[in-house]
Amino acid sequence: MGIIIWLIVGGVIGWIASMIMKTDGQQGIILNVIVGIVGAFLGGWLAGMFGIAGGSIGSGISIPSILISLVGAIILLAIVNLFRRGRPR
Repeated sequence: MGIIIWLIVGGVIGWIASMIMKTDGQQGIILNVIVGIVGAFLGGWLAGMFGIAGGSIGSGISIPSILISLVGAIILLAIVNLFRRGRPR
């Protein structure tokens, strides 16, 4: 059940990250949400690897885990935008 909640949270974080990066109209909401979910998981995984609190899925939903996921989603959206547009926005 926890993974389903994290997918939903990742989707919302992907949408928020696309609004922050101003890519919501350029790439489409579906791509932004998918990239956001992947970025959120990667951000959480990397934070867990470095021992940052709140970085793993097993740590539950908390403010630090949401912020880590948001940063991961923003970074991955910037990378995708870099390859799709030639420069980050």
